[in-house]
Amino acid sequence: MITNMELWSEVRRRVLTGELTKRAACREYGIHWQTLAKMLQHAEPPGYRQTKARPSKLDVFLPVIHEILISDRQIHRKQRHTSKRIFERLRDEHGYDGGWTLVKDAVRAWRQKHQEVFLPLSHPPGEAQVDFGYADVWLEGELTKVALFVMTLPYSDTVFMQAFPRECTESFLEGHKRAFEFFGGVPIRISYDNSKIAVGRITGLRERAVTRDFLRLKSHYLFDDHFCLVRRPNEKGHVERLLDYARRNFMVPVPRTDSLEMLNEHLTTCCRADLQRQLRGKPASKQELLHEEQTHFLQPLPTQVFESHRVESATANSLSLVRFDGNDYSVPTQYAHRKVIVVATVDEVRIVFEDRLAARHRRCWKKQQSLFEPVHYLALLERKPGGFDHARPLEDWDLPVSFGILRRRLEAEFGGQGTREFIKVLRLLETHSMKSLQRAVEHGLEIGATGSDAIRLIIDYQQEEPIALFSLDGRPHLKLVRVAQTDVSVYQSLLLQGGTP
Repeated sequence: MITNMELWSEVRRRVLTGELTKRAACREYGIHWQTLAKMLQHAEPPGYRQTKARPSKLDVFLPVIHEILISDRQIHRKQRHTSKRIFERLRDEHGYDGGWTLVKDAVRAWRQKHQEVFLPLSHPPGEAQVDFGYADVWLEGELTKVALFVMTLPYSDTVFMQAFPRECTESFLEGHKRAFEFFGGVPIRISYDNSKIAVGRITGLRERAVTRDFLRLKSHYLFDDHFCLVRRPNEKGHVERLLDYARRNFMVPVPRTDSLEMLNEHLTTCCRADLQRQLRGKPASKQELLHEEQTHFLQPLPTQVFESHRVESATANSLSLVRFDGNDYSVPTQYAHRKVIVVATVDEVRIVFEDRLAARHRRCWKKQQSLFEPVHYLALLERKPGGFDHARPLEDWDLPVSFGILRRRLEAEFGGQGTREFIKVLRLLETHSMKSLQRAVEHGLEIGATGSDAIRLIIDYQQEEPIALFSLDGRPHLKLVRVAQTDVSVYQSLLLQGGTP
């Protein structure tokens, strides 16, 4: 089978060498006279050559299309015109009677022509980039969306990722702390987008008024910051690319976990294993490049531990509840109607009154929840024992069986005052652990001492530390000391004679 190029070459050779006339060539090869002329003019097929475009009925509407597309650049991308919507506007508002295909081709051509081209950036060692993303995980059997904190080192291509319940100040600060520990030091400069967590106000092209918590982070670790231009996330494209890579490789299939702590251990292991890869164009593995990059870090990790917390002022209401982040946390009733300080980390919420820790709770990431500590309400219940069986904070309080036996005995012995006496026993939990009180209650039931004062004496006695006997073990120098035995008769002579021994 003769290919087009073989036919082209053969016809040219036979005609141009005089072996065949032009008329004979057209007849023998079945080609048109104009095609033969083109073969003789070009040494190889010249390819498709577009003729001059014919005028289109869309030409007069092109300025309208371009104006719409240009104005769309200032609008959120989800509210920009599609080619179909532009066609409808041309038809309804400008009298266009052509087809949708012409409009679609014109929109595509304009967008291709105006697509942005990015400049490859240089990444010196010791610089980092930070971003947040999202992913789904099966958390305690429920499909849950989590926020992914990612920090990367473009020079060594190192990536570190952690999952948090939500993108907020606490997760932002905690993510930095864990990333610096993973990298083994603090980068010189870190690039960010314009997240409200770090940026309080944009004051210029590159100038930013940053938040107090971000300043606290910078003051502790001493790194420099760099914020991208507005709507120019390509300036930290490295972290966005590695975020996609880590999400596809570390979290596919969708992880199943009982806690975010377990998931983060898995992610840390994946990040550490990724250090063994060597990328195309890199002279060594990620691990080796990270060791080299560590020499360019600002400093080793500070010896003082950074606490990733958020601090807010609040007021305890009449129910002894303090609202923070959409949830209510209980405090002892003595702090009701008082102004308090809430110190929140990723894991817990601490409530401080003046210089005292009033309450401590595990952080709840759901919304509109009430978190009660039953012990906080015992002082109030001692004055109002009738509400003991109806108090909401005590609804789910799972007390040991021995406590129920103690209550029945006290109520049988003291009648209506038995409940108050039982509450006094429970108030020992304000200063003692549940395990210690349970041991004291069980011992009191055995010996028949069930009153609150008796239980208090028992628990104090059980927690007393025995006096240890003095031992010479570990003190060899004391073994050489010899103490003479005392002669008490000398003191007797002093009493009888009043003299000097």
